[in-house]
Amino acid sequence: MRNGSVGIVGGGRVGTALGQALQGAGYQVVGVSARSAQARDRCRRRLPGVPVLTPHEVAARSSLTLLSVPDDAIASVCGELAAAGALAPGRHVMHASGACGLAVLREATAVGATPLAVHPAMTFPGGDSDAEHVAGIAFAVTAPPEARDRAEGLVRDLGGVPVWIAEADRTLYHAALVLGANNLVTLTAAAMQALGAAGVPDPGFILGPLVRTTLENALRLGDDALTGPVRRGDTATIGAHVSTLRERVPALVPGYLQFARVTAERALAANLGQAASVERVVAMLTEALSATPASASSDPRVRAQLVEDPVGHDDLR
Repeated sequence: MRNGSVGIVGGGRVGTALGQALQGAGYQVVGVSARSAQARDRCRRRLPGVPVLTPHEVAARSSLTLLSVPDDAIASVCGELAAAGALAPGRHVMHASGACGLAVLREATAVGATPLAVHPAMTFPGGDSDAEHVAGIAFAVTAPPEARDRAEGLVRDLGGVPVWIAEADRTLYHAALVLGANNLVTLTAAAMQALGAAGVPDPGFILGPLVRTTLENALRLGDDALTGPVRRGDTATIGAHVSTLRERVPALVPGYLQFARVTAERALAANLGQAASVERVVAMLTEALSATPASASSDPRVRAQLVEDPVGHDDLR
């Protein structure tokens, strides 16, 4: 497939990053489509010389069409291209969604094209160096049996590592990435918000080394990397945290309680700490949660905090 022509439908961060990576791997990108002026400018900047065309024109001239569109639009875009005759036997249609498998490409399969689901396990913030993040990362691959070697070969051409994910496991796979990556943004931003409320001028300076080391330990040790008051069964410290947060940063209380209880339950399951002490933590947190609204948005202090300290996520498609 390396010598084939590639077209990209969708000029967002993922599509342009993969387009650049494909070009760097020796693929010929023959066209890209983009709806907004911003996306068209991005395509011209990152894929210079590649014509910006309609989706139909892109697919019609490509042996491999990458549908880099929102998850809920993949099936409809694929159906429109198939109905217009832009997809045909011998051609490949690929999307880069983590949550979706091959089912959203059924219209391409119906006209004889080969469907591929190839998701890079990486976040692309939109910088000009996004394509450099492709080498060495995992790609979740789902494909018909006869196309598996071809899909995995494409990933290797990009310098990535193919990881086979069954069609039935795509949603669980993506949920795992959201837990580990998107939610990490929220946890880190919340911690920075609390440090800011404590008067720390540069929260990232304090958190950076701690978070990086903790992540490395967790990837290596799993639950056994846990430290802190939950593992110690220190209900007094946890109670003090909750009281202080209620007074100083009430928007963070529901999340603190929920995450702490999940942490305590996992500590129990992994036999970390003294069981009786951790069980007391679980009981205390459960009682506190029952007395805490799931959303404290009715509190004017919380509304102000949410407006002043919005948390943004880079969508790990």
